[in-house]
Amino acid sequence: MTPVLVASQTALPPSVVVPPAGGLPAEPASLSLLAVKNLRVSFGGKVVVRGINFSIAPGEKLALVGESGSGKTVTALSLLRLVQNAEIGGQALFDAPGGAGDLLSMPESTLRGIRGRDIAMIFQEPMTALNPLFSVGEQIAEVLQLKQGVVQQESVQAAIQLLASTGIAEPERRAKSFPHQLSGGQRQRAMIAMALACQPKLLLADEPTTALDVTLRVQILDLLSDLQRRNGMAVILITHDLNLVRRFADRVAVMENGHIVEQGAVADVFARPQHPYTRKLIDSKPARDVVETAAGAAGAASLMRASHLRVAYPVAIPGLAGWFKSAEFVAVRDASFAIEPARTLGVVGESGSGKTTLALASLGLIPFSGQLQAAGQSWSRQASRNIGMRRAVQVVFQDPFSSLSPRMTVEAMVEEGLLVHEPALNQGERRLRVEQSLADVGMSEAQFPGLLQRYPHEFSGGQRQRLAIARVLIINPGLLVLDEPTSALDVTIQKQVLALLQRLQRERGLSYLLITHDMDVIRAMAHDVMVMKDGEIVESGTVAEVLDSPRHPYTKILVACN
Repeated sequence: MTPVLVASQTALPPSVVVPPAGGLPAEPASLSLLAVKNLRVSFGGKVVVRGINFSIAPGEKLALVGESGSGKTVTALSLLRLVQNAEIGGQALFDAPGGAGDLLSMPESTLRGIRGRDIAMIFQEPMTALNPLFSVGEQIAEVLQLKQGVVQQESVQAAIQLLASTGIAEPERRAKSFPHQLSGGQRQRAMIAMALACQPKLLLADEPTTALDVTLRVQILDLLSDLQRRNGMAVILITHDLNLVRRFADRVAVMENGHIVEQGAVADVFARPQHPYTRKLIDSKPARDVVETAAGAAGAASLMRASHLRVAYPVAIPGLAGWFKSAEFVAVRDASFAIEPARTLGVVGESGSGKTTLALASLGLIPFSGQLQAAGQSWSRQASRNIGMRRAVQVVFQDPFSSLSPRMTVEAMVEEGLLVHEPALNQGERRLRVEQSLADVGMSEAQFPGLLQRYPHEFSGGQRQRLAIARVLIINPGLLVLDEPTSALDVTIQKQVLALLQRLQRERGLSYLLITHDMDVIRAMAHDVMVMKDGEIVESGTVAEVLDSPRHPYTKILVACN
């Protein structure tokens, strides 16, 4: 899946002409486009950005790197004074058309003219940044009309051309689409087209690829690099993904707790990190620490076995034909696999490949055809017959915040499984089991006073994921279905959670069905791997066989993109 970059095909209005390939020559680095001096941001007296300094030259790519809460997004938003109820101090000297000016002190009317025209921003989640009531073409055209005075008819054609320049197929049709009718990658491209509509001097890109599949991430980064060269603009990339920084940026500034602890050229910082926090981030790549057992070596029966598994959904046929016949969409077709004790089967693929549907079928949560057994039994349509299997097969979801009830205390959440599967236990016995399960995932009353009576919102993302794991461990399952268990976590927290899962597998002999798009996670966790594309398993085998010597072209693309 090579990135597609569509060249200009129709003439834009003079005010929105895309520069030719090759771009504008960058000015010397000494001439700063933006110079931030002693930037301070606080909320109600609580300081979150603590007097930071950095600069960016025209045509340069700077990455702001740090974990959640480090202050990198607040820094970017404060440059355009988009942070509500914030107290902002310091200077942000920007080379505006009328001469250099301080973004933090200039009149709102002046800054309003700079926003979107000279400094544009790509937000992290396009689905919430785009207006659901207007087509993407209308939203791009609106920017051209408001910021550059382009007449409506010309702005509509310019919006189509801007979408084409981002590589969207069928740009005329997509311009008429609403945000919910586009895929994640298409929505992100539409956001990029909107941000670049006025040919800004500086682009702020806030985690522009976080919600995208690995191949789409590479495409979006390559697209941004190409457009940056063609337009000669500077880019500040806000991210916690170090692989993206290596691939994209010229310089990097590392943020921790509101401070920039280190900055410099990407090659220098990654080769010779000076600050302990920078070294911690660079060393946060998941490490493999699993028991290397050969498949079938123990002679034990598989905890889960599927043969010719198929999942299909009915699809309405438009028009008169829909009255007489129906169609179906096949989400998973002819999938066969086995998971043995103390082994991990990884399932990789892009969004829409069928991997999450496969997981739901494995849990007996959606109808399927074919054969599937868990703990020696088949799922029944009668829920009462599945109680034993529900105990043997548990699931840990991608987002612990949405999977844990906000109205239940830690004790109530963790003990819930015991009320169903071991109703004979009294309250004291249940509490002992809860405390033991929490201790198994590294959480105790000593670390978190009042732990049992706390609620999910009182914990960090990594701590909430530990609670979710404790909640399923308490009933001693044999198999855990892990649906992207670390994709919502920072890199250092991700490494901690993966290390926890590895330890639990060694100590308890757990088996995992691991759903992910991250090859680093697969290399660290899995014994076997299946690659899915368009509902089919296109390649399977041991991790070494599949990732080190991929045979299928799609597998080669996935491996190359990591």
